[in-house]
Amino acid sequence: MTNQGLIRTARDLEQKIGRADSAGRLAMQPELTRVLERLKADGQQVPPELRDLNNVLCDEAIENWFDNMPV
Repeated sequence: MTNQGLIRTARDLEQKIGRADSAGRLAMQPELTRVLERLKADGQQVPPELRDLNNVLCDEAIENWFDNMPV
């Protein structure tokens, strides 16, 4: 996939994530991470708003994991 294709995929994910419920957001986070890592590996700059979105989703995933941890 070209870099423009990766950016388009990331932007599409951004739109889907914006419309998704909490579970849907968490389900799409790994795919967004893969796309952004691929961009970075190809030497491209990751747009800051996509990087920030991914950071927020990672935080939500960690919080969710701890919320569901048995005590």
